[in-house]
Amino acid sequence: MAYLTDRKRAVGMGSAKSGTAHFWSMKVSSVALLILIPLFVFTFGAALGGTYEETLAYYAKPFPALIAALTIAVGFKHFNDGVQVLIEDYVHGLAQKIAIILMTCLSYGAAAAGVFAIIRLAL
Repeated sequence: MAYLTDRKRAVGMGSAKSGTAHFWSMKVSSVALLILIPLFVFTFGAALGGTYEETLAYYAKPFPALIAALTIAVGFKHFNDGVQVLIEDYVHGLAQKIAIILMTCLSYGAAAAGVFAIIRLAL
């Protein structure tokens, strides 16, 4: 019968090696969204209530289009990181891997569609 300490049981199991990078990714995207969301609200609010042609002309300007595209891209990256943490905490086994892959595809697909729509408006 072997008596192992907690440290001895953990030796050789390795580390994830991505926890710090994931943490900083979430922090950086949080700070970026802290700046981008108010800018997006003010730029988007100026386009509300206008006709289709006025909205097209407004998003043909570089600043509103850039703010909208950055907000969409950073927002969905932050969403993906957050959902990945939730899935890692509450789903286990093969279902965890499948859920992470599906949510990553969904979030990057939605971000790509949003940025594509902004590009179509801007050009």
